[in-house]
Amino acid sequence: MRTLQVELGERSYPIYIGSGLLQKIGELSLEHGISAKSPHLIVTDEQVAPHYLRMVEDRMAEAGFTTVSHVVPAGETSKSLAVFEQVMTTAIQGKLDRSSAVFALGGGVVGDLAGFVAATYMRGVTFVQIPTTILAHDSSVGGKVAVNHPLAKNMIGAFHQPVMVLYDVDTLSSLPARDVSAGLSEMVKHGLILDEEFAYWCRDHASELLSLDPEALAYGLERGCAIKADVVSQDEREGGLRAILNLGHTIGHAIEAVGGYGRFLHGEAISIGMAGSALLAETLGRGNHLFEQTREMLSALNLPVVLPSDVSVDEIMDAMQHDKKFTEGRMVFIVPDQIGKVSIVNDVPVNAVRSVVEQLK
Repeated sequence: MRTLQVELGERSYPIYIGSGLLQKIGELSLEHGISAKSPHLIVTDEQVAPHYLRMVEDRMAEAGFTTVSHVVPAGETSKSLAVFEQVMTTAIQGKLDRSSAVFALGGGVVGDLAGFVAATYMRGVTFVQIPTTILAHDSSVGGKVAVNHPLAKNMIGAFHQPVMVLYDVDTLSSLPARDVSAGLSEMVKHGLILDEEFAYWCRDHASELLSLDPEALAYGLERGCAIKADVVSQDEREGGLRAILNLGHTIGHAIEAVGGYGRFLHGEAISIGMAGSALLAETLGRGNHLFEQTREMLSALNLPVVLPSDVSVDEIMDAMQHDKKFTEGRMVFIVPDQIGKVSIVNDVPVNAVRSVVEQLK
C-alpha cells in the first residue's frame, strides 16, 4: 500500500493506493475515528454496485458498522438536484446523525454527488472517498463536491474534504476501455500542468496504461495524485494556484453541457479542451508546437482531440459563458506555456476562443 498525504492542517488526510484495500474498509474506518455507534451511508451506482457494494457492506458489518446504501444510475445525469434529493431521503430514512459518514463508492460522479450530500446533510458530516475509476484519482482528491445545473456543470457545490481516500486498484480491472482512456486524460493533465517528464512518461507508456499494467498504473496514479495533493495543499479553495488544475476544463465543461452530460465522458471532453488550450496558446503567441505535442500525447491514450462536426460553435460559446471561470464579461483560461508549465490568463479575447473552437472541428 502506498500512502500520500494531503496537507491541510486540521483537515489533512491520507490517500491510500494499493491492491485489496476494500477488504480493509472497516478497520481503516475505525482507525480514522468513524463511530460504529452511528449509521452510515454508502452511495454507489448501477455499474459499480454489482461488483463491490456487497463486499463493502460486509466488511463494514464485520467491523461493527451499520450501513444503508443508495444506488444511483451510472453517468453524469446523476449529478442533479433531483438525485441529490433522493440520496438525502435515504440518509434521513436511515437515521444518519452528526457522527455518521457518507462513503462514495464509485467514479467521479458518485464522489461529487455523495460529497455534496456529506457537505450539506446536517450542515456537514464525515466523508470517505472510495474511487473505482482512473478518472477519480483526480476528482477524489481536493474536496470539491457538486451537482450540475442543466445550464452549467458543477455550479451548485461546496468544498468538503474527505477524511481519507481509499484507492483499491483492483477495482479498475472491470473498467471498459473507453472509461480507461477517459481516466487517463486527467492523469496526463497533471503532467501537462506541472511535470513535463511525467507527461512524456504517460505518452511513452500509453500501451501499458491502456492495458492496465499494474506497475505502470500504480506509478501513474501515485504521481497524478501527488501532483494534485501538492497543489491542493497550497491552495485549498482555488484562490490562485489551484486554478491550474482546470487546464482544458473551460472548453471541456461547455462540451459536456452541450452534449447533455451524456454524449461525452468527462475525460473525453477535457481532452478536447486541453487540445483547444494548446491551440489557444499558439493563437496568443505563448508557445510553439504545443498543439501538435499535446495532440500526440492525447491521441496515444486513445483520446479525442477534435469536436464532432455536428456540435454547434454557438452553443459551445454560450455554455462557456455560464462557466464559473467566466467573470465580468472576461474569459479566464489556463493556457500552456510549454509542456509541464501553464499560466492563468485573464482577459482572453472571446474572438480568439471562438476561432479555436471552430478550428477544433
